[in-house]
This record gives sequence, C-alpha cells and structure tokens, in this order.
Amino acid sequence: MARLRIDVWSDIACPWCYVGKRRLEAALGLFPHRAEVEVVWRAFELDPTAPPEKDLSLSYAARLAKKYGSSVREAEARIVQLTETARADGLDFRFDQIRPGNTFDAHRLLHLARERGIQDAVKERFLRAYMTEGEPIGRRDALVRLGTEVGLDPAEASDALERGLFSDQVRADEQEAHTLGVSGVPCFVLAQRYAVSGAQPAKHLLQALDQAWTALASSPLVFAEGAACGPEGCA
Repeated sequence: MARLRIDVWSDIACPWCYVGKRRLEAALGLFPHRAEVEVVWRAFELDPTAPPEKDLSLSYAARLAKKYGSSVREAEARIVQLTETARADGLDFRFDQIRPGNTFDAHRLLHLARERGIQDAVKERFLRAYMTEGEPIGRRDALVRLGTEVGLDPAEASDALERGLFSDQVRADEQEAHTLGVSGVPCFVLAQRYAVSGAQPAKHLLQALDQAWTALASSPLVFAEGAACGPEGCA
C-alpha cells in the first residue's frame, strides 16, 4: 500500500506555523487517503542565537516593531490581524503573554517524541503552550513538564536534554532545509518532491496532497508561496 510522507519544517516560536498545522489538519480531514499519510515535524530555528528566555521588559509589539523597523502602533495592527486570522482557524493567540526564547531544546524533544510515536501530540502541546498559554518555551523544566503531559517520560526527556541527545538530528533538519532552499516556515514537502511554502489555505494543501498522491515524480520541487515566518520576522 502506498504511503505519503509529509515533512513539515517549522518552529515553535512561529505563529504561522501553528496556523499552518491547523490548515494541514483540515486538508488531511478531507483527504481520502488520510490513513496512508505520515506527517513528520522537522526542525527550523527562526532565531538560533536567542537566549533561553528573552528580555520580557519589552512587549511583543515593541519587539516586533524593532525587528521590522516600524512603529509600535503598526506592529499592534499586525498582531490584531494575525490574531483574527488564527481565530478563524480555531486558535486563540495571546501575544500579550508570549515568552520568547531559544527553541533548540524543544526541537530536540520533538525528535525524541517521534521515536516514541507521539511527535504530533508534543508539537501541538509546545505550540499551544507558547502561542496561547505564555509558557517559557526555551526553559528545559517547562519543556519536560509540557512533554510529560502528552506522554513523554520525564526522566527520559530530562536525560536527553542534559546529555545533548538529538542535537545532530536537529542540525541535520536545518541543513536539509538549507539544501532544499527553505527560507521561511512553515514549509510542507510532500513525498520528497512537492513543496508548499507558508500557511496556505486548506484547499491549496489538499490540492498538493492530491498531486503528491498521483506520484508525479518527474516534476521538480516547486514552491507555492504563502504567509510564513523567516529569520527577519513574520509576514
């Protein structure tokens, strides 16, 4: 029986990645071959140099304005627009509570979670914790606690973080993203051939699923552009 693998490069500190996850789920819900689809979450750090937890003296809007070189009012308007977009996909974004930080350790635990067969559940928990609940996603104690809630063994998760396990796998994900030309996330690569860049509407993702299922292996890797987050910010 044919199997369709979807590799999704994304970050935890990425609002469009959460929206993209919801839209992929909606598309898969309409896809007649859903049982034959495997989704693999791949690592992509939007800010690899970030500390475990950034300075919280600045509001998210102020940090966004600084990144884009815009006014705080303009940044606040962007936040409102993105919040409304997320709400339409069933998500409750709380930018007033976000606690940004380095996501490298989170990606390492996602690799552990894949080995334990619960990667999607851990990915969902981390995204909700960051975007909705104001959890410090760069702190190891928070990551272990959140992962434990959805099935990770706390001792194993703590040991993996302390020993540096899965670091090579995260770097390999990021190197592959670079090789493929992935510069923004989310990015969905279907059957190692068809790529959809950005949080495309579910109907577009469904079209990509149908195309990949027909095994058009002779086609080159082509990007369909959509809203995404990159190292310079989200757009």
